[in-house]
Amino acid sequence: MKNLYKLHPWHGIESGVKAPEQVTAFIEIVPTDTVKYEIDKTSGYLTIDRPQKFSNVVPSLYGFIPQTFCGNLVAEYDEKQTGKRMGKGDGDPLDICVLCERAISHGDILLQAIPIGGIRMIDKGESDDKIIAVLKGDEVYASWVDINHVPKSVINRLKHYFLTYKNIPGVEISPIEIVSIFNKKEAHKVIKKSIKDYRRKFGE
Repeated sequence: MKNLYKLHPWHGIESGVKAPEQVTAFIEIVPTDTVKYEIDKTSGYLTIDRPQKFSNVVPSLYGFIPQTFCGNLVAEYDEKQTGKRMGKGDGDPLDICVLCERAISHGDILLQAIPIGGIRMIDKGESDDKIIAVLKGDEVYASWVDINHVPKSVINRLKHYFLTYKNIPGVEISPIEIVSIFNKKEAHKVIKKSIKDYRRKFGE
């Protein structure tokens, strides 16, 4: 009977047979969204997390890599790379930002992405890395094969979004800290560790 129903985007879809060099990404939100959508971990459907309180919007396609988990292995690796205490991973699938030249009108889609780097972030004391990737076969961005090919302005937009996307007017929140920007080699290591974390948590 399970074959008659939609696969769960986190658990029912593979990370990608070529991972970490090429990964499957499930996209939750796109740059035109003024509401932040997030996967419901139980049902697998998109749910409204919150309306965006300010005018900032995500500057790329944004979602996660299926069958990944930010757990102890990811946190330990981030601690080793930065010397900062992470405590643990945030307990979510590994987030991914996918750069593409063409406008994509909505989320709830799958695509193939080429990781080229990432943002090492701490949220409420927990490791919350963001992989930066380009859409496979993109006419413009496919030539960006490592993080040093990405203009600083694009990186700054991504950093600004993640530093402010949880802000609520008049409410003080726990600080989000961006520790570093890392390259493709490190992105591959983070992805591998998040896949191992997933298997430790949920099994093969």
